[in-house]
Order: sequence, then C-alpha cells, then structure tokens
Amino acid sequence: MTQPASSANAAPDEPIIPHKEPAIGTGEREAPLQPNPLQRFLKILGPGFITGASDDDPSGIGTYSVAGASLGFATLWTALLSYPLMFAVQYICAKIGLVSGRGLAGVIRQYYPRWLLYSAVSLLVIANTINAGADIGAIAAAINLIVPIPAVLLIVPIALGILAVQLWSSYRQIARIFKWLTLALLAYIGAALFSHPNVLEVLRATFIPTIRFDGVFISTLVAILGTTISPYLFFWQSDEEVEEEINLGRTKLTQRQGATDTEMRYAGWDVGIGMFFSNLVMYFIIFATAATLFKSGHTTIHSATDAAQALRPIAGNAASVLLAVGLIGSGFLAVPILTGSGAYAVAESFGWRYGLDQKPGLAKPFYAIIVAATLVGMLINFVGINPIAALFWTAVLNGVLAPPLLVVIMLVANNRQVMGTRVNGRLLNVLGWLAAGVMALAAVALVLTWGK
Repeated sequence: MTQPASSANAAPDEPIIPHKEPAIGTGEREAPLQPNPLQRFLKILGPGFITGASDDDPSGIGTYSVAGASLGFATLWTALLSYPLMFAVQYICAKIGLVSGRGLAGVIRQYYPRWLLYSAVSLLVIANTINAGADIGAIAAAINLIVPIPAVLLIVPIALGILAVQLWSSYRQIARIFKWLTLALLAYIGAALFSHPNVLEVLRATFIPTIRFDGVFISTLVAILGTTISPYLFFWQSDEEVEEEINLGRTKLTQRQGATDTEMRYAGWDVGIGMFFSNLVMYFIIFATAATLFKSGHTTIHSATDAAQALRPIAGNAASVLLAVGLIGSGFLAVPILTGSGAYAVAESFGWRYGLDQKPGLAKPFYAIIVAATLVGMLINFVGINPIAALFWTAVLNGVLAPPLLVVIMLVANNRQVMGTRVNGRLLNVLGWLAAGVMALAAVALVLTWGK
C-alpha cells in the first residue's frame, strides 16, 4: 500500500473515471518482489523504458540523421547535455503520476485554471497529430525500402492498420513486439566504429560544445532538443504510471495517492534506463551519419534510402533492410503513443472514460480523438512535403512547444497541494528548470536567426 503524499494536503476524493486494465501492463511495481536479479531487472523496465524506446521514433531518427549528415560531429555534445535533462523531466512526470494518482492533465484540471489546462492540451494535440503524420509517412518510406511499392500507396493502409490495432486489439501486444525491433537501431554503433573515424575529433565534439549562431545550426539544435524532450512523452509518462497503479487494483484515487521510497527508486531506474537507451541510439546515429555521409560530402538527406547509407560500413547491401526494420519498429511503437497520449490528456480534461484496452463503444470520445488525430496526420502526407523534411520540422515544432509545457510541469512538481512532501528537491529543480530554460533559449535563438 502506498503512503499518502501528505494527509493534510491530499486532494479530496472524486468520482472514479472508469478505466480498464492499462495499455501497457509491465508489472514494474512487482519488481521488488522478484528474488532473481534478472527477473527484477526485467520487471523494472516499465513505462520509462517504453517512453525511451518510443523517443527514438522516425522523427528522432530523421532529425539525428540530418544533424550528422549536414553538420558532421558538431552536435554530438547534445547527447551528454540532453540525458540529465531528459531523465529529470521524465522522472518528474513519473513522480507526478505516482504521487498524485492522476495523469498530468488530470492534475492540471484539479488544481489549476481551465485556460491553462486547455492551452496545454491543445498544444499537445496539435504537435502530436503532426508528429504522428510524419511518423506514418516514415513507416511507409521504410516499407518501400524492402517492398517496391510506392510509399504514397502505403500511407492509408498503415494508418488504418494502426487504428485497427488500437480499436480492436491490445496495444500491449504491439508494444511488446515493436519495442524490440527498435534494437535494430543499435546497428548504428557498429556502423560508427567500422567507419574508422578520427578519435580525437569525435572526443572533442563530444565533450566540447560547438555552437554556431546561424539558422541551420540553431534549427538543428532546436530539432534535436524537441525530439529528445518531446511534449507527448510528458503526458504519456504520468498517465502510464497511473495505469500501472490501476493494474494493481488501486482503482480509487485515495488508493493511488502517494508513493513509497521503493516505488520512487524503481521508477527512477526505469526512467534512467529508458532515457539511456534513447540517448545511446541518438548519439550513434549522429556519429554514424557524420562519419559516413558528411565525410563523403553527402550532406543533404532527401529520403530514407539516403539515411540508410550510413549503415553500409557494417551492413553493406542490407543497410536499407536494417534501417527499415528500425524505422518500422519505432514508428509502430510511437504513433499509438502520440495519438494515445493526446486522447488521454483530452479525456482527463473532460472526465471521459478512457483507456487503450477499453472497448471503443464504452469510450467513444476517447477513441474519437485517436481516430481524428490519426486520420488528420495521415492526410498531412498528401500535401507534398518531403518525408525527411517533415520529420525534421516536426521535431522543431516540438522544440518550440516544449518550454511552456515544461514550465507547467515544474509548477505542478513544486505544488505541495499536489505532491505533499514529494515536491522536487534541489537537484531535480535545477535540472527541470534548466531543461525549460535551455529549450526556451534555443527557441528564441531560432526566431532571431531565422533565414540567416
């Protein structure tokens, strides 16, 4: 049984919003009960690991590929900068869900003005819809690398297939499959090493930040930050922590409020491992594309085929297949999270029934948001935008929208009415506000250098 965050400050109980079992039941809360270290480790990998794997979605892969191909090793240092910021932000979101017993949108609804709630959720839904559309296009391009069918003909079947899984199956099943397909992206590690890079140049770029105040560099920096510290992950993390609690039978708000030290510790490990995996992939995609494409003068990426060239040092002619597997896996993992996190936020905002394992007939408004976001995202692919450009500028959009959402998250995490004695400590506050500040400065710099 969890301990209350603070009996004096705990929020009053409220009518239960109907749920069913969670979309991703990982059993993270059962980790301390496992006597076997390996089983305990696997149980730890819950919402945080799923979040980390989905963070390397096609938008991220496209952004990192563009960064490496166009700027060489110059942005490698962003992996070191973003990891502690990513960890802090996602851990804070996990903590909000664990301690308050609500998702982020539910907390804002209970304690803050409605204009703030509706503004935050509106920004989230807009960004998620565009991001989902870009990812659907990337899945189509990836399949085209394997099967000679024009990507444009694959977009509608892919979108409808993802919707079918969400409407009539269980996202848990697709998540269990596709999160492991993202491991194909680790091939970039081999490609980077087999490309025989200049070690001193790599070390210098990794540990000594390079900053140039021109439009190309700043937009790339904003895109990298936006695709690693993404708005949709904030809401998804807190919602899935709540769903984990419900899976243990804590269906009432009073049962979910508060968290033990053990639960907080295991959530920290879960988030830390997930973010490490995400950043490891990020680092080596930039590394491999810089060591191969940039060095050979191939500085502009127009398609998934171009991005696949970075894998040739290790995969040879199979490079396209390897990249396709990683893109397909990350895309099928990310699109339902993008549309689902928006639907969770809207449903919590209005007190609707929600849950990806709910029958559509019992949660019609929740699924209507998912269907609408997927279909609008699908239609974006028919306006003639270059797929890689769409992925890159989606990341830029996330980078611009993230700072105001991070300010809201930090206000929530330091609100004793919500968090009781679990308000942020000094280190989390420093990292959380630093994340908001860095992303805000990058967004301002983007505006000031636009067109230069």
